[in-house]
Amino acid sequence: MSNRLPPDLVRHLQGDATFDYKAFVAIHDNEQKTSSIRINPAKVFDLSLLDIDRPIPWCKEGYYLKKRPVFTLDPLFHAGCYYSQEASSMFLDFVVRQLNLHLEPIRALDLCSAPGGKATLLNATLHRDGLLVANEIIKGRAAVLRENLMKWGNPNVIVSNNDPSAFGRLPGYFDLMVVDAPCSGSGMFHKDHNAIDEWSMANVKLCSERQQRIIANSIASLKTGGYLFYSTCSYSKEENEDIVDWMIDTFGLESVSIPVEDAWGIEVSQSEKHSATSYRFYPHKVAGEGFFCAVLKKRDEQDSVSLKKVKTDKNAAPQGLAERWANMDGLYSFLHHDLLHIFPKSYELDLGALQKVLYLKNAGTEIGRVVGKDLIPSHDLALSNRIHKDIPYLDLSLEDMLTYLRKENLPSTVNPDGLKGWVIVRYEGMDIGWIKAMPNRINNYYPKEVRIANL
Repeated sequence: MSNRLPPDLVRHLQGDATFDYKAFVAIHDNEQKTSSIRINPAKVFDLSLLDIDRPIPWCKEGYYLKKRPVFTLDPLFHAGCYYSQEASSMFLDFVVRQLNLHLEPIRALDLCSAPGGKATLLNATLHRDGLLVANEIIKGRAAVLRENLMKWGNPNVIVSNNDPSAFGRLPGYFDLMVVDAPCSGSGMFHKDHNAIDEWSMANVKLCSERQQRIIANSIASLKTGGYLFYSTCSYSKEENEDIVDWMIDTFGLESVSIPVEDAWGIEVSQSEKHSATSYRFYPHKVAGEGFFCAVLKKRDEQDSVSLKKVKTDKNAAPQGLAERWANMDGLYSFLHHDLLHIFPKSYELDLGALQKVLYLKNAGTEIGRVVGKDLIPSHDLALSNRIHKDIPYLDLSLEDMLTYLRKENLPSTVNPDGLKGWVIVRYEGMDIGWIKAMPNRINNYYPKEVRIANL
C-alpha cells in the first residue's frame, strides 16, 4: 500500500516536520478498519442487541462496534434506530453542542447532504423545534437522502434537490450552514483503496475551484452571526486551510475555535494567512478516517429574506384525518396532490417561502394517500416518531421480519389473534412497516424499492 500512495500527496505531508509519516503509511498498510454507528435518540431500544465496543468521545450518541455487521440483515437498521456513520465526521455533534446551537430552535442547512449522515446527526442534535433543510444536487442521491431522513422519523425536515446557487435567493435565512464539500477524497484511502487510483493534483485543483463556487453561490443564505461548518475528507490544504483563508478574505467570516481533548488525537491546525483554527483527523492518530473541518462565523451584515409577504394557499387537507394516525401536537397537515403530510405549524410560512425558490423532494412526514375519507398509510408514517402508539401491531421474530423485509409472503401464523386491517409490524418493540391483515391472507406493504436482497 505504501508504494501506492500518490507521490504528490506524500511530498505535501512530509513537508510538515511534525507529521508522523511512518505511522501514516503503516496505518494504510493495515487492513483493520473501525466500524461505528450513531444511535437515534428518538427510538429507544435495547443497546445490548448491538455489538458495541465503546463510545465515540466527541459524539454523544456515537459508538464504535467490535466488528462490522451486515447492516442489511438487522431490522433495527431498517427501523431507523441507528445510522452507520464514520466516526470522524461525527465531530459535528461536538461542535453543535459547544456552540450551544442545540439549546434553542434554529434554521439549519446541510447543503451537500446525501446520503444523510450529517443530516440525521443534525436532526438528532439540534433542538426538536428547529427546522432542517437537507439538500442534494444529484437526483438519485436526493432519493437516498430522503429515505434516510424518513427512517429517522422526525417531521421538522425538508429535503431539497437543488444546485447550491438556489440558496442565494434566501438571504440571511439560516442560523447554521453545513458544507461537507465534494473533495478529492484522500481521507478515504485507508477505507477505500480504489480512491487512490482516482486521486490527482489536477483533481485537487478542480475540487478546490468547485468548493469555492459552492460556497460563493450559497453563503448569502447564512445570517449575520450565523455559523458555517466546513468539512472535507481530503488532506490537501488547497481544499482545506486555503479555502478557509479564502472565505475569511471574501465573505467577512471569522474563525471560531472549538476546544478539544488532547487524548482524542485530533490535530488542531492553523491556516497560513489568517491563522484560522481547523481540525484534522488522521487514521493513525484517531479511530476514524481522514477528515478536515473548520468553524466560521459570519461577521459582515447580511440582508435577510422577509416572510411577511408570503401567502399560503388554502389548506385543502381533510380536517381530522391526520389526527387519527399521528400525534399532531405543534403540527399541521397539508395535501401535496393526494398525499397527506404533517409539518411543524411554526414553519408554515417558511415552507411557503422555500417552495417558491427551491425544488422540494419532501417536506415533513408523508403519512399516507387520501382516498375519499380514508387514508392508505405510507411507509414514512410507519417509521415516524409521531405515529399513534395504539395502532394495532404484531411483533415478528427475526426470521419472519427478514421475510417481511424481502417483501415476501408472511405465514398466517404471525397473526394468531386474527387482527384485521392495517397493522404495524415490529421487531424488538420497534415499528418497521405495514401489513394489511385479511381473513385468509396477509398483504405485505413493505416498499419494493427498499426491500432487501436474499443475503
